[in-house]
Amino acid sequence: MWQTLLKHREALLAGVIVLMVLAIGSRAPSFLAPSNLVEMFNDTSILIILALGQMMVLLTRGIDLSMAANLALTGMCVALLNFHHPEIPVAVLLVIATLLGLLMGIINGLLVWKLGIPAIVVTLGTMSIFRGIIFLLTNGGWINAHQMSAGFLALPRTAVLGMPLLSWCAVAALLLIGYFLRYSRTGRAMYTAGGNATAAYYTGINAGKMQFVSFSLSGALAGFCGYLWISRFAVAYVDVANGFELQIVAACVIGGISTMGGIGRVLGCLFGALFLGVINNALPVIGVSPFWQMAISGAVIVIAVLLNERGNKRKGRLILRDVALSRQKEAVKP
Repeated sequence: MWQTLLKHREALLAGVIVLMVLAIGSRAPSFLAPSNLVEMFNDTSILIILALGQMMVLLTRGIDLSMAANLALTGMCVALLNFHHPEIPVAVLLVIATLLGLLMGIINGLLVWKLGIPAIVVTLGTMSIFRGIIFLLTNGGWINAHQMSAGFLALPRTAVLGMPLLSWCAVAALLLIGYFLRYSRTGRAMYTAGGNATAAYYTGINAGKMQFVSFSLSGALAGFCGYLWISRFAVAYVDVANGFELQIVAACVIGGISTMGGIGRVLGCLFGALFLGVINNALPVIGVSPFWQMAISGAVIVIAVLLNERGNKRKGRLILRDVALSRQKEAVKP
């Protein structure tokens, strides 16, 4: 039964999310208001974009724990630029943030690919380095809303067809990365490199290079989100998004992206992030204590990891069992 459900992870998650929303709406009808649902998606948009970047890294058997620090550093850089040079157009700042994030992703990717250092070690190290650079840039100071220009703060809130631009950024990222992974040669090579490195080698796919590409893309997305985060919350400081990397990984794991590589889809990533977004928005609405909120979120993540591991083990056992049974049948033939 569990295996059947796990095969349709996205549909299962979508059903659970709908049931959760309806159950919470029965206790707090305002929760079901269209404006609240749009706001909830908007709140989850940055998590969705970051989870897409993390998904590509996980597909190649890596993990990027420096995404939140990357976001904080790029956000601080563009906030400082805006403070000292408010005449720079916001579009240029957005490009600068993305390129800075890309540079940090390239550094991670080169260390993993060329030096063969485990991804978790590299990104734990660069996470601390990125946070340290923010402290060096600001001496621990803050950039507040009144130090940022109106245009810098307004862009993510600009409404387009009833939704803020921030939400449309998440929709665009879903479409672009979904197309990239499904139809581009590099996207398909990421699945092969993470799913079976030996097969990838014999088909001419460089698994290390695929890891480099995935880290670079995840870094660019983190940099892009650096501007979105700072402009949305209107404050930049050293500890921005501290601990958010765990939410990013959790969104991927809940969405069925395997930490062993080669398995995962964009829809799973979307529903995994929305699942966490609903929990984070719903628990305060129904009056759950903040201490219990952390415990419940943690329990959900642990259960999702256990289900993923259980699904992977069963998949392997079934294949071996089928082979063993076929051999036994051949052995008993007269």
